[in-house]
Amino acid sequence: MRIGLIGGGNIGKFLLQSINMNGLLPDGKIVGLYSRNQQSAEQLAREFDTENYLDIQSLIESAAIDLVIEAANIQVVKDYAATILKSGKDLVVSSVGALADGDFYQQLEKICQEARSKIYLPAGAIGGLDILKAAKSIGELESVSIITRKPPQALPGAPVDREQVMFEGTAKEAIELFPKNINVSIILSLAGLGPYKTGVKIISDPAVRKNSHLIEAAGSFGALSLQVENDPMPNNPKTSYLAALSVLSVLKNKDAVVKVG
Repeated sequence: MRIGLIGGGNIGKFLLQSINMNGLLPDGKIVGLYSRNQQSAEQLAREFDTENYLDIQSLIESAAIDLVIEAANIQVVKDYAATILKSGKDLVVSSVGALADGDFYQQLEKICQEARSKIYLPAGAIGGLDILKAAKSIGELESVSIITRKPPQALPGAPVDREQVMFEGTAKEAIELFPKNINVSIILSLAGLGPYKTGVKIISDPAVRKNSHLIEAAGSFGALSLQVENDPMPNNPKTSYLAALSVLSVLKNKDAVVKVG
């Protein structure tokens, strides 16, 4: 698998180290990289034995690349996902918040059908998606919500001396206000009832050092209550370490002959 990577931040560096240096994807390598910070991109390309592309379009058009990983931001997905998929390349989307736009989501689905390309959405920092998909398959999923609790430094404008509810509403509203912090609500909504029917509460809590997510759902299957507590990336409190691991997991299981869940 020849991989192109968009983004040279914490997740991108983790993937470069894990795949190109540690050999955790035996049949794959990141052969191309693009980052807005070209000085950093050149250094990463040298360090991790990959090619630095000066623009995203050149990476997309490269015949040397089979699959593209987006590890940048929502705007990159909105601007380039369609082009990547039309080229016949598969796409792993890290910034799943871009798919809260239903029209955009349907547009990408249509492109995938026509170009025979695929979109892979990592589970990110949460679990329980298999249960939601199972209940949704017969239309008997009744409610889904998530309560996210983070340290203040991970949430813009949060007070540092007291707990405060920063947001309460739908997943669609949450991703518009906190595009870098609540991707988990969108992947949850895509597995379940959609961004307009998935409840979200975001709490800033100076007493916590880790990000936590409490997922609750109900339907004909019974009830789900699942709490996930995970460490942030060492150098970025806004990004969950589990989110980076889930991207790697998608790649490792992409071509597996036996798939669980």
